[in-house]
Amino acid sequence: MAKKKRGLKEEYNLLTRDLDWEPSYVPFEEMYPYVSFEGIKIHNWDRWEDPFRVTVENYVRIQAEKERKFHAIRENIDMMQSQLDLTDARWLEAMKLFAGVAFNGEYNAHRLFQYVSRHVPIPAIRFAAFTQSVDELRHVQNEVLLFNNYNKYFQGFHSWKKVSHRHWLMSVIKSFFEDAMTAGPFEGLAAIAFGFEVAFTNILFVTMGSTAMANNDLCYTAVGFTNQSDESRHMTLGMMAIRAMLEEDPDNAPIVQKWLDKWFWRSYRAFTAIAYILDYVAPKKVVSWKEAFEMYIEDQVLNGLFKDLEMFGIRKPLYYEQAIIEKDRISHQAALILHRVSHVAFFHTFAPTAEDQVWLEEKYGDTWRDVWAKKWEQQTDPNYERNYPGLPMLCQTCQYPMVFAEPEDIHKTAYRHSEYEGETYHFCSDGCKTIFDDEPDKYKEAWIPAHEILSGNCGPAEDLLNYWGIDPEDGGDYYESTDYKNFEKWKKMRA
Repeated sequence: MAKKKRGLKEEYNLLTRDLDWEPSYVPFEEMYPYVSFEGIKIHNWDRWEDPFRVTVENYVRIQAEKERKFHAIRENIDMMQSQLDLTDARWLEAMKLFAGVAFNGEYNAHRLFQYVSRHVPIPAIRFAAFTQSVDELRHVQNEVLLFNNYNKYFQGFHSWKKVSHRHWLMSVIKSFFEDAMTAGPFEGLAAIAFGFEVAFTNILFVTMGSTAMANNDLCYTAVGFTNQSDESRHMTLGMMAIRAMLEEDPDNAPIVQKWLDKWFWRSYRAFTAIAYILDYVAPKKVVSWKEAFEMYIEDQVLNGLFKDLEMFGIRKPLYYEQAIIEKDRISHQAALILHRVSHVAFFHTFAPTAEDQVWLEEKYGDTWRDVWAKKWEQQTDPNYERNYPGLPMLCQTCQYPMVFAEPEDIHKTAYRHSEYEGETYHFCSDGCKTIFDDEPDKYKEAWIPAHEILSGNCGPAEDLLNYWGIDPEDGGDYYESTDYKNFEKWKKMRA
């Protein structure tokens, strides 16, 4: 008789669970030194499951098909010079900012999941984290390859390595991932697989992908949707890991709660740049930050996922009410400060056009008319000194400029500080201060760009642009840039 074909579950067990072994020449604690480091109690390592039960064979087959389709699209974009079909080259300022953030973030996520795969002694998690690590490496390689097409024609894409690692604004995303990589493996898993992937990835790839499509940007659309097809698997891993920790022992609940508090706020703050892109940079706008926040964060996460976790004693994360209040604000606060520091940025900024202002008033109503429209009127006055004299003060935790308003007073900048070991540390919010106060020895070591520049660790102050990897024409006002002039000329030629 022909040998019966193995079922998917049996195949999965053979290639994951059955490859595990008990260490014989070293103690279990030496092989996995971080198992007890975070205080998480696991009574049965074998009960953890990968919800997708992906085997190597299936993973390679599915990813190979996605790669084949992706590179066919990429080659077509390059051949047809699709960058000239954009609604406006202004959209590429969003892609410059995205590239600086994503290249660094995706690669560090790859490193983080290698770390999780090595130090979590659970076969299902180990293999799922390994494939996710490969996914993240694939993402950054595809992004670099595809955005190279824009580098042939536009400023700001030429030194992505220097920009990602050295530019002062990129410290936001660097500090986020380095924070996760220097935590324990279970917290690292909660930080990225839940805090980042579950809560906010849909905004990054779905909402941004739809906006890119509306602006005829086939490059980002191709990147966004091939990446998001992986993120759905990543999100499921994050939810499974959180639930498994909570089900293992009731003593895990307060530890997990603290992580959810921390990483919700850290992820939320990190996504301020996406709010700026959706509301200000996109020439043709699809959805406002406020609408995206309500759809993906309020409805799906705060009122959906956290409701499912109530049975384990988990509440909504600390300061979520402040995040809800800020949905009317953060894109405008970010746009105003970035408009003032474009001379030290690797992308061009601009004030909202008359068409933009009509859209912003429609989406934000009285808040726009009474507050932000007036601030833009002041900032675009010819007699107003727009360029900020130096670098803005940065938050010790999230490393964004200190521009966020008090929750109860939109006209007053939020300012918090903590004293530790005779030093004063500054924060943009209650959330960032609470995170610092819980782990001051960790966050006091943060690499704050302004401090390092003044200490001489970034080379001579007059040569900062070269240190960051940017040319003077990479920044400044968009409507005075070479990119704007070239695009207008090329569009006429193409027509």
